[in-house]
Amino acid sequence: MNAVEIDCVTKTFGKAVVAVDDLSLAVPAGTVYGFIGPNGSGKTTTLRMIMNILYPDRGSIRVFGAELHGACTDRIGYMPEERGLYKKMKVRELLEFYGGLKRNGNVRGEVSRWLERLDLTDWANKKVEVLSKGMSQKVQFIATVVAGPDLVILDEPFTGLDPVNTDVIREAVLEFQSAGTTVIFSTHDMGMAEKMCDFIFMIFKGRKVLDGTLESIQSEYGSDTIRVRAENGAGKITDIEGVERINNYGRYQELRVAGDRDPHDILSTIMARTRVTSFEITKPSLHDIFVRIAGEEAREVCNV
Repeated sequence: MNAVEIDCVTKTFGKAVVAVDDLSLAVPAGTVYGFIGPNGSGKTTTLRMIMNILYPDRGSIRVFGAELHGACTDRIGYMPEERGLYKKMKVRELLEFYGGLKRNGNVRGEVSRWLERLDLTDWANKKVEVLSKGMSQKVQFIATVVAGPDLVILDEPFTGLDPVNTDVIREAVLEFQSAGTTVIFSTHDMGMAEKMCDFIFMIFKGRKVLDGTLESIQSEYGSDTIRVRAENGAGKITDIEGVERINNYGRYQELRVAGDRDPHDILSTIMARTRVTSFEITKPSLHDIFVRIAGEEAREVCNV
């Protein structure tokens, strides 16, 4: 069963802006589904249409097999990118208010459990307005999940979090999945998408350009990447015939090899110039694939 089905959806703003263009997408139930794409590509518009905040001009969206009507979103928890907390309310009363909108039962107990888990117990009776950005982010997350939704939609959930709290949220997301909850989240963190997502969807200029598992997406590009650590770093591996692009990460470099070249020949050239401490012939990272599709290089090829 699919938790979300999007069928030939188009959304425009005015006459000039096509935010989402003929998009079809299926999100299997019980998966972690990652939305990626440049700013302004249509990610948030798509999430808002799933929530029925925006309505498509054409096409249909079904959630758990049915089209939503009005505010029938009790089975969905949504965390928008633009955080929306009532700043004059105290943290606990705000969370109990949000939880009570969708849940009958022990809301107070669930709020206490989440406050403890996210290290916010000492702030329970403080007003939201005194919280730091990271604390507010955690409160917004609790407000999204405290009612136990079957579908959790998170728009840039890790923004503003330190590594410790990023791990806490990540672990919570994966626990939701193991309990059968479907999680959709958008992110600009390609490393996080690679680690967490069962499926990855990329939207660019309103159109779907990638959709599948990381392995299937990478397989489309083949093993055309060499990751190498060498003495003197990038200084010794420039201007090598057959290398189309070098991504310099300081301590190591990623080389994109032309399709007609043997990566071992490239390695032999590098080893003749300098001492290589490690290397790997591999598929491109999601970061590199993202840049190939949406970066300056792609714009130059398309003459945009």
